[in-house]
Amino acid sequence: MRILLISVGTRGDMEPFVALGLRLQARGHDICCAFPEQFRSLAEAHGLAFASLGSQFMELLDSADGRAAMGGASGWKKVMGTLRLAVRQKAANQELLLHQQAIVDDFVPEHILYNGKATYPMLWVLDHPGQATFISPVPYMHYVRGYSHVAFHRDLGPFLNQLSFRLADFGLITTLKMSRKWLGLPRRHPRAALRRVVQESPTIYTISPTLFPRPDYWPPQRQVLGFYASETTASYEPSPDLRVFLSRHPKILFISFGSMLNADPAGKTRLLLDILDRHQIPAIINTAAGGLQEPDDYERARLHFVRNVPYSWLFPRVSAVIHHGGSGTTHMGLRHGCPTLIVPHIVDQYAWAQIVHQQGAGPAGLPISKLRPRVLEARILDLWQNPAYPARAGAIAQAMVAEDFSDTLFRMIEG
Repeated sequence: MRILLISVGTRGDMEPFVALGLRLQARGHDICCAFPEQFRSLAEAHGLAFASLGSQFMELLDSADGRAAMGGASGWKKVMGTLRLAVRQKAANQELLLHQQAIVDDFVPEHILYNGKATYPMLWVLDHPGQATFISPVPYMHYVRGYSHVAFHRDLGPFLNQLSFRLADFGLITTLKMSRKWLGLPRRHPRAALRRVVQESPTIYTISPTLFPRPDYWPPQRQVLGFYASETTASYEPSPDLRVFLSRHPKILFISFGSMLNADPAGKTRLLLDILDRHQIPAIINTAAGGLQEPDDYERARLHFVRNVPYSWLFPRVSAVIHHGGSGTTHMGLRHGCPTLIVPHIVDQYAWAQIVHQQGAGPAGLPISKLRPRVLEARILDLWQNPAYPARAGAIAQAMVAEDFSDTLFRMIEG
């Protein structure tokens, strides 16, 4: 089949699609990845065809308002940043829609895999029933007892939890109607048809059921089929300095905020380094997209900064991890038995922080906007010293390694 993969978001939103694309390509399918332009190299480096969704969306996230909305600010600054971002996002969303439509028209797919930020496939499938599958690396996109929708990231009680999912569905249906208007598409389908697409479409959660068990009251077209990652270590060659650092320290902490940005990366880094210095904790710190920043002066024998390193290569070599709580990073850390402390910035990262703590694999998460020296220090020491965490993380790793839902996955996509 000709299968189009459409994903919008940060790098963590692209990774599951690259992994799925590689598996489907190996089965003989013609695969094309439609991602924001900033992720062209991610697809092409794996030998996957690429179609660009433009660059405005990611540029907007990298703006001052984007950084504030994504967790780099708190209180009034975050509210104002979020409001300004919403106003400026209209043009970026329109660009995304137009690119999605053009790519679909050009590629003429027989099946589309899409994530929650890609709205055009939900309109396209109205005229192509059964030819699109929603892919979610994010939990709580559909109703689960005892939880609110992932956008609310807290238990609101039974009534409000259910209401939160209905509100999310209402918002998405409204977005679809607006998108249809922007594109000038005819109104052939009533609102009820849009609601069915939102609520009843075939859905694959690319999440480990060890972490997020599938509720038995879900319909059969909604499945939790495990975590998928692309292999990125084959061509990776660590620097001599990194190899020496790893050889010198039997126990190492890894810290990264991944693709998340904030308004004060230097201050966040200094806060972490002060704690590491007081307790002489060896650490590798990944500056990644810029959420953390390498200072001019630090103890190089005990601290090592990297710009980019494959987690599948590094995580087997470290003892514990602190990160932003992206789905892929959370899965990768636990699959390698790493106790985990999550510093959530946005949306599903709060859910992953809760899941990790409930699973007993690490301390309670601490939001980026609430990093305070005493609380952060206590969480880091708990992560570093509590023997229960590595034992539980190891048990989770064993369960995750044994998971294999390939048959169901391919059956849902291939028919």
